[in-house]
Formats: sequence, C-alpha cells, structure tokens
Amino acid sequence: MDKLIPVVVIKNLAETEKIMNALKNDGINCAEITFRTDCAAEAIALAVEKFPDMNIGAGTVINAGQCEKALKAGAKFIVSPGLSEDVAKICKANGIDYFPGCVTPTEIMRALDLGITTVKFFPANVYGGLKALKALSAPFPQVRFIPTGGVNRENLEEFLAFERIAAVGGSFFVEDALRKIGEVK
Repeated sequence: MDKLIPVVVIKNLAETEKIMNALKNDGINCAEITFRTDCAAEAIALAVEKFPDMNIGAGTVINAGQCEKALKAGAKFIVSPGLSEDVAKICKANGIDYFPGCVTPTEIMRALDLGITTVKFFPANVYGGLKALKALSAPFPQVRFIPTGGVNRENLEEFLAFERIAAVGGSFFVEDALRKIGEVK
C-alpha cells in the first residue's frame, strides 16, 4: 500500500492528466479520485488508462451504485467517509480493498465483522487526531488506520511515525504537486 494517498477532486475531466502528471512528478504513485463531482467515474477511467502504473482508487463512495461505477471504471481500491455494508460486500466479491471511515469502537467492530482491518479515520482532526488513534489502537491491535482530514505538511511525519498508520490521505498533496509545476501560486 502506498503511504501517501492524495485525495483528488476533479471538477473537469480535462484536469485529470495534469493532476496525475503532477503527482507522478512529485514522486506520488497513488490517487483517490473522489465521487464528489459528476465526472468522477470518467476521471477514474481516464487516469487508469493513461497511468496504468499508478494505484488509482475511488473516494467518497457512499453507496453500492457509486461503488459499481468506480469498479467498472477500473478503481483499484474504494474509500468511504463512513462504513457501508453494501459497498463492503461488493468490494469483497470483487477482491478490491475497501477502506471505510470508522472513528468509534462500534464502527471499527462492524468493520472487523466484515473482515476489514484497515480503516479510514475521518475527519482525523475533529475526532482527536493521533491521540485518538493511539487510544483506539490499544483495544484493536489488528487494525491499521488511514487518517485524513486535518492531516497536513506540519503533522504528516508525526502521523507516519506511528506504526499503526497504514497510510495518510489528504488533498494538500495535490496542491503541493501542482505548485511544484507552477500550476498553483
């Protein structure tokens, strides 16, 4: 699994190649393209086609219909802000990793019941950040976390240093990559 997962919101399909190229140029080989826009499925399909060596997934997947569209587009992993049992079942049937948002012990236990051991912790800053992750790690030693929301350049290394962090997600990776190629001031 990639340690850095850029959360990518593509508002216009034409942005896809520019963003993916910027991420690759910045040494990032992964992207979570969110289902927050009408062109999400098309952007995933284009990214998968043009960047076959990148780990392209779908984010903000909140129901079975979106999950099916994402998988049809070629998504290699699925991320949700919460836990959807329908999405979990579709991913399991297709052999695709599913990272549901889980921030409470009850949600983590539901994920474990579904065979999921790596969960998204979102929004990390609202739910206690690294301190909360360390507390949740005690009763759930088999769980790894992907914190997003409130993770930034200032605290990135602190999160990555904790052994229970599978990866860190954030939109700031995209902005940083675009800035380096002169697309953002």
